[in-house]
This record gives sequence, structure tokens and C-alpha cells, in this order.
Amino acid sequence: MRMSHIYQPVMLLTLLDNAGRCHQQEIAKAILAHDPSQIDYYTNITNNMVGKVLRGRSIVEKDKKDYMLSGFDSLTTDNIEVLKKLCLSKIHEFNVARGQDVWEHRRKSKGYVSGTVRYEVLKSAKYKCELCGVSADVKALEVDHIVPRSNGGSDDITNFQALCYSCNASKRDRDDADLRGVADSYKDRDDNCLFCTIEPARIIDENELAYVIKDAFPVTEEHRLVIPKRHVAEYFDLYQPELNAINQLLTKHKALIEAEDSTVSAFNIGMNCGEDAGQTIFHCHIHLIPRRKGDVDEPRGGIRHLIPGKGSY
Repeated sequence: MRMSHIYQPVMLLTLLDNAGRCHQQEIAKAILAHDPSQIDYYTNITNNMVGKVLRGRSIVEKDKKDYMLSGFDSLTTDNIEVLKKLCLSKIHEFNVARGQDVWEHRRKSKGYVSGTVRYEVLKSAKYKCELCGVSADVKALEVDHIVPRSNGGSDDITNFQALCYSCNASKRDRDDADLRGVADSYKDRDDNCLFCTIEPARIIDENELAYVIKDAFPVTEEHRLVIPKRHVAEYFDLYQPELNAINQLLTKHKALIEAEDSTVSAFNIGMNCGEDAGQTIFHCHIHLIPRRKGDVDEPRGGIRHLIPGKGSY
């Protein structure tokens, strides 16, 4: 399903709530309230920018996911009205001083994109963000000008790419990076690679960019491998979204193993990068090896034992 399946009923609901007639901006605000990607974006701003500054000045406090105005209980009704007027005055002063120029980076870089062009751009990107790889059914995608309009970029379809809202907001109009090849590279496979042609029955878990199998020659019981789906030789060649996906699976399966086996008291996590480091399958894979008390005589040194005599120090 596409975001339009949300937008349409939201628009109709807004019209129904307003006696069948409503200003376009009110409909836009209603859609915004139902767009999780933009809510996530402004939640991040709330926590890491606005909330962080106001907490640092002891104006607000935070309890888990709730914010509280410090000293609110001591405010009178008149105090509250004075403070609200002061806040509105500051907003007005800002708008007068800066005008609409402060928002132009959002307008000029995007402009109107026809439905036909939007469809072709998103279809070409396989409905994934061409930077982080997230799917359209997880986070809303936008059609972005590679070379921004403000820098002379055209509305030709060759100047468009698909980015999720978060990546597009971060890119702004200061960057003309062409990210379209990134999406295609997520599909890289090698027909001669064991991990690119893994039997589906061996996969015990997966997410969009990585999967998990049990090691065919386990070092310990429940030894697992976390493997990127893209054919990539080494850990150091992974994209950030793949690192995130792999870390999610490592964390999840650590917890699963601990829940299934109370004798597991520790883990080794590692990978072999390059032939001289012992790599034999040149498709990146991360070992998650459960450890149990007493499984070796002297565990001290851990991975240092890869080279004889270097584990004791």
C-alpha cells in the first residue's frame, strides 16, 4: 500500500469534520499529522534540538517520552496567558525578520513533480530510498532534485532521485550528490557465492538487508552467522544501513540465545576480513558465538588466541 491510501481518507475525514468545506492548508495539516515519517523527523528535532536546549536551561524536564514545563504548577492563569503571548510575539518577530526565505531551501529544491514523473522515479528506485535503502511501506519517499532548483537544476526526469523524508531533509539544497546507483547496488549477487545462493530453509531470520543462519560447523552450540544480502566481500565495505540491519539482528539473536539457554554467559562477535585473516568465503559474514563458563580452560584473552601465544598477557 502507498501513502495515498492514507492521504485520501484523511482528506475526506477532514472535509466531513468541517461541514464539507475546508481550506487546503487545514487538509495539509491533517495529512501531516498522519504521516509517521514526518512525525519521526520532528520527534528527532524535539529531542535533539529544541528539547535538548530547553532542558539544558532547566526550562523543561523529561520523563521517558513526556516533556514537562518546569514550575508549571506554580503558574497562575494570568501567568500562562502572558507567557503564551510572549511566545507568539517571538514567533511573529522571527517571521517578520526572516520572512519566508528561511523555508526556501525546502521549496526550491523540490518544486512540483507530476504524478507520472513521480511514479517513474519511484519505480526505477524499486520503491526504496536511494540513500538509506528503506522501503516506501516503512517510510514515505519523496522525489528529490539531484541538482537543486536553487542551483540551476532542471525538472528533467534524469535530475530526480527517490529519497525518504529523513534523508531528503538532511540533504537539503546544499548537496548535488547522485545517489541513484546506491539502490541498485543493494541487489548485487554472485551466482557462485555460497551466501548469495543460500537455501531458503537455512535462513532462520532476516530483515530488509541481512539474514541469519546457524553456522554449518559451529564453534559452540547455537553459533550463528549474520550475513548482508548484498554481495560484499568485507565488513569494511558495508553501507551504514547494512551495518544498522546487521546490528539489529545481532542484538536480537543475542537476546534469543540467552532466553533459550541459561548456561550462555558471554559471546564472541567477529569476522575474518581477507585471506590472511582466515577468510575463506568472500562474502561478509559476522559470527555470533555463544560462550559458556568453563567451555575452555582459560578464556582470558578471547580473540587474541587467534595467534598462538598471544592470548596470555
